Amino acid sequence: MKLNGLKPNKRLGQNFLSSDIVLKKIIKTSQIKSSDIILEIGPGTGILTKALAQKAKKVIAVEKDKSLISILEKELPNNVEIISGDILKIKNLKLPKHYKLIANLPYYITAPVIRMFLENNSPELMVLMVQKEVGQRICATPPKMSKIAVFTQFYGKPEIISNVSKDCFSPKPKVDSVILKITPFNKLDKTNKDLFSKIVRAGFSQPRKQLINNLTNSLDIKKQETENWLKENKIKPEQRAETLNIKDWINLTNTFYNKLL
Repeated sequence: MKLNGLKPNKRLGQNFLSSDIVLKKIIKTSQIKSSDIILEIGPGTGILTKALAQKAKKVIAVEKDKSLISILEKELPNNVEIISGDILKIKNLKLPKHYKLIANLPYYITAPVIRMFLENNSPELMVLMVQKEVGQRICATPPKMSKIAVFTQFYGKPEIISNVSKDCFSPKPKVDSVILKITPFNKLDKTNKDLFSKIVRAGFSQPRKQLINNLTNSLDIKKQETENWLKENKIKPEQRAETLNIKDWINLTNTFYNKLL
């Protein structure tokens, strides 16, 4: 970047990986085969991209910072396709049926990226560098569940592979990171996905309040109906959303009848 007169863009959350040890851990966790197609979000200066390209058949690298595109085009091998754009806004991104998502994500897009790719054309595997606190929240269990934890664990199995010090990046961020591995389920529960999402959002609308109040207010149903619904699923009305497990949310969705439909 110095050779090209560029500096990391704070607005885009650019903290580039500078540790070979961490790089090797990401590659090992990704279990890349020579036939794999990899989607990388935010290749930056291409350090991870090069390592991926050495192992995989093809890497599709999506970079939002246009100033980095010319550098990437010079530095990366022929089996890397560089796409300029915002991953959350690109329409008609052509991905094969089987691919892996591997990325050192800017912290501010972690949740929307995870949700976007678990909901639509889910990859075989996701290996992501994310903020440590976010990774811990995603892997949480009751009574410390969060909305992102419920959503992620509905679609796949998340696990923290390794802690990563902030000293492993340039420029150095203010917080540590983790390597997060998410293995999407091959077969999803037959629960209505849209209804599940609405109910979870309603339950976490005000996380410190009781479920009976959040669900009643957000779903616009009578309080007595909510109480009966919760008790039917062996959930106490005074419980908070963070105390429920994935099965609880699935049961609530499947017994909601047609209140939102």
